[in-house]
Amino acid sequence: MFILQNNTAVFILGKKLGYLFSFFLFTTILFFVLSYIHKIPVSWTYFHVMFITGAIAIFGELLERYFHG
Repeated sequence: MFILQNNTAVFILGKKLGYLFSFFLFTTILFFVLSYIHKIPVSWTYFHVMFITGAIAIFGELLERYFHG
């Protein structure tokens, strides 16, 4: 059985790639849902939703660092 250690380069790379994949998956689903129910302006593109999702992710990261010191 192959077990990854928490501080190896493969583990860290997998963690970052997983986060990136999840970010794009969530952004894509959010974009299609908001487009379908007509809750975003017609002129907005995928990148506008990506910016909002990124801002929320950065804000969450900052909150986590603030509260966990």
